[in-house]
Amino acid sequence: MTFRYDAAVAGRGVDVAFEVAAGETLALLGPNGAGKSTVLDVAAGLLRPDSGRVELAGRALTVAGAGGRDVLVPPHDRQVSLLAQEPLLFPHLSVLDNVAFGPRSRGMGRSASRDVARRWLAEVGIEDLAARRPGEISGGQAQRAAVARALAADPRLLLLDEPMAALDVAVTPALRQTLRRVLADRTVLLVTHDALDALLLADRVAVIEGGRIVDHGETSRVLSRPRSRFTAQLAGLNMLAGTWDDGAVRTATGLRIEGTPGDPAPAAGADVVAVFPPGAVSVFLEPPGGSPRNALPVTVTHLEPHGGQVRVRTTELSADVTPQAAAELDLAPGASACFVVKAAEIAVHAL
Repeated sequence: MTFRYDAAVAGRGVDVAFEVAAGETLALLGPNGAGKSTVLDVAAGLLRPDSGRVELAGRALTVAGAGGRDVLVPPHDRQVSLLAQEPLLFPHLSVLDNVAFGPRSRGMGRSASRDVARRWLAEVGIEDLAARRPGEISGGQAQRAAVARALAADPRLLLLDEPMAALDVAVTPALRQTLRRVLADRTVLLVTHDALDALLLADRVAVIEGGRIVDHGETSRVLSRPRSRFTAQLAGLNMLAGTWDDGAVRTATGLRIEGTPGDPAPAAGADVVAVFPPGAVSVFLEPPGGSPRNALPVTVTHLEPHGGQVRVRTTELSADVTPQAAAELDLAPGASACFVVKAAEIAVHAL
C-alpha cells in the first residue's frame, strides 16, 4: 500500500508531491506557515486543493483540476485518521467509549468495539483509565487516549499534526516512546517541529519551505547534512551557504570559510553548505592570531540558557559558551564579537 500526494492549494501557496510506502513514517518539517498543516488537511479530506491528486492504496481520495470529474471522498470514508495537537476527546463519553468510537462508526458491535478499545488502551498504557471521563485525566493521558482512538479505527494512513506540542516537557518522552512502539508497522505522515521526533519516529523527512519541498531523504541524512537553514537550526547546527572556491566556501557576503569537504570534493563553483555545531565555536571580542582558523565577524542578537551554557545567537549563527565566559566578554544584544571555528570542525556538503 502506497500513499501518493500531488496537490496544489493556490490560495495558500502550497504545491508539493511525495509518496509514503506501506509501514513507513514520513515526517514533514518546516517553519510556521510553510504549508505542513495544509498538506494534512488535504490528505484528511478537510480541504479541497485547486489541483492535484491524493491516492491511498490505489484508490483516488482527491482529484481536482484534472479536466475531468473531480473526486473528494469525505473524511469518514477515506480510511485516514488525523491526530491533532489537542486530544479532542468527546467529554461526555468515557475513555473506553472514546476509543471505541472508531470501530463503532464502522459498524462493529458494541461489545466487539469495546474489546478493540481495551486492547489499544492497554497498548498505550492507560487501560486502568477506561471508565474515566476526559475531564478526569491529565493532558498526557488524554493524548495517549487520542492515540488509541486513532489507531482503533484501523486507518490505512495515520496523520499526526504535532501530537506532543501541547504537552508538558515531563510527559513528552514517555508518549514519544509509546508512539515509536505502536507506529512501527503503520503508514504515517507526521508534522513536527522537533528534531528528536523526526529522529525517533520517522524513516524519511521532507522539508517544506514556502509551500515547496526543499529537501527530502532519510532522516539521518537530512538532519546531519541539512540543505536549508531551517533544518540546520532544527538540528541545532549552524549553516552557511555559498559556492566552492579554491578549497573553501565563499558566501554571498564575501566570507571565505575553510572546512572539510566530502568525498568526492565539490567541483569548483558548485553550490555548497558549511555546517558546524554551536559547541565548535569559540567567541572573542577581536579576531585572534595564531593558527589559521575561520574568524567570522558577528553582532549578538540575544542570549539564552542552553543545557548549563549560554547560547549566543546572531542573525545567522549561534555559539555555546560558559556563563563565566559570557560575563567576562560582557556579551549582550548589540555587541560586536568574532566567532572562530577550526576548519576541521566544519563539514562541507554539496547541494
